[in-house]
Amino acid sequence: MERVESDGDVLGALALIARGAVHGGAACACDPGVVRVLADREDGAVVRHGGIVAKAHAPGTEDAPHAVRVALAGDPALAGVLLPPVPGPRPERVAGRPVTVWPYGSPVDPGDPDAAPWEEAARLLALLHRTPPPPGPLPAMRAPAKAALAVGRMLRAAPDHPATATVFAAWRTVTEELGEDGTGGTRAYLCHGDFHLGQLVRDFRGDWRLIDVDDAGLGDPAWDLARPAAWFAAGLLPAEVWGRFLGAYEAVGGPAAGPDPWARLDLPARALTVQTAALALAKSTAEGRDLDEVEGVMIDTCARIPMARTVPGSAASP
Repeated sequence: MERVESDGDVLGALALIARGAVHGGAACACDPGVVRVLADREDGAVVRHGGIVAKAHAPGTEDAPHAVRVALAGDPALAGVLLPPVPGPRPERVAGRPVTVWPYGSPVDPGDPDAAPWEEAARLLALLHRTPPPPGPLPAMRAPAKAALAVGRMLRAAPDHPATATVFAAWRTVTEELGEDGTGGTRAYLCHGDFHLGQLVRDFRGDWRLIDVDDAGLGDPAWDLARPAAWFAAGLLPAEVWGRFLGAYEAVGGPAAGPDPWARLDLPARALTVQTAALALAKSTAEGRDLDEVEGVMIDTCARIPMARTVPGSAASP
């Protein structure tokens, strides 16, 4: 495969790759509105051209786990769960970053929270968790590692912020239970590793699919439910919505549920609360701004964590 390494123009190179995947060598007559940058972050740059997007993954992405994760997205056993990549010869790297090409999918509308597909998200997660892992070595899903990285970023960016000690104290309750392997007792289920509503798109048939397998792998499926669980416990996700989400997950036989789902969700929910708060401190400090209302709620929630474990609906919930 061709390698594009020299000029470092990530977005320009991605635009050429996406255009080539759509048109080959033919002229482009696409509407300008469907030829644009969708994301330009260090952890993922994405350019759309018509019905195709090209993505440059994070610098430092390990080749072997990355290849396994992309192959997982194309596994026929997960065809109704994960959006598959677009096959075909194209550059493997841009400016040292791995590149993949995907069908464009319509995302969740952030301006219409009442229409958010919580039940469909829960169903897809349950189906993912219930799918037997394919043969061969699989990487660990990265949710616990991402929480630790967020805390490290906070300590570097905002060591003197008044709330940093609060968030770190909450993090210590998590690390005490994660164990030596840093997972809290890994279970061998397929997991997404970074679930939130931004990881859902509608495919060309209009069906919801999960995207972004950069953190996927084997682990405890409770971590995929941790972000909405943390939002619910912090009071940011209404109880009715949380109930619909968890009920839909249980209805499909999701393995992270049970008679007392919070026995499994407590640790991951605390970890995602800390992760969210830590990133808020790091970003707000770097941008020279005050915390917004939601960020403040997550800091306040961290302050309660050392005093009590998660008790859904109580004042002491994380």
